[in-house]
Amino acid sequence: MPRWKALAAAGIVSMLIAGTTGALAQSKKPDDIVGIWETDSLKIDMFNAGPEYNARLLWGDKVVEADGKTFKLDAHNPDPSLRSRSLKGIVLIKGLTRKDGKYTGGTLYDGRSGQSYNCDAEVAEGELRLRGYVGVSLLGRTVVFRRASAASGSKS
Repeated sequence: MPRWKALAAAGIVSMLIAGTTGALAQSKKPDDIVGIWETDSLKIDMFNAGPEYNARLLWGDKVVEADGKTFKLDAHNPDPSLRSRSLKGIVLIKGLTRKDGKYTGGTLYDGRSGQSYNCDAEVAEGELRLRGYVGVSLLGRTVVFRRASAASGSKS
């Protein structure tokens, strides 16, 4: 093989390796879960809480009154002292820890029922995939969130 072809091949291989390493580094960022995420019916703010990741409720069509703005009370909370608080801004996801690119070991509070569930999450392909479950992950449901854009409206 002529020397110029060998150099060109080496250059291409180097670029591929560098590109792959960069792509892996982007998808493995420790705080890739941090930020505001939404579905058509729910908006949350994921934040770093030391060694864990938690999320606050910003808006949800099932947790606001008919006017779409006034938040309902946490009337079904198992703790009677919390039943008069607003659902606005409550921390509904607690305790997710990052391991091998996934977030595990969290709990998810459903203010509509007062129930808490186990939860895991993963950020992949620009989506937050949050799975809530009872007992084992097989017995659960996954909700897919997208990053909220600046133009995501007044659901805040």
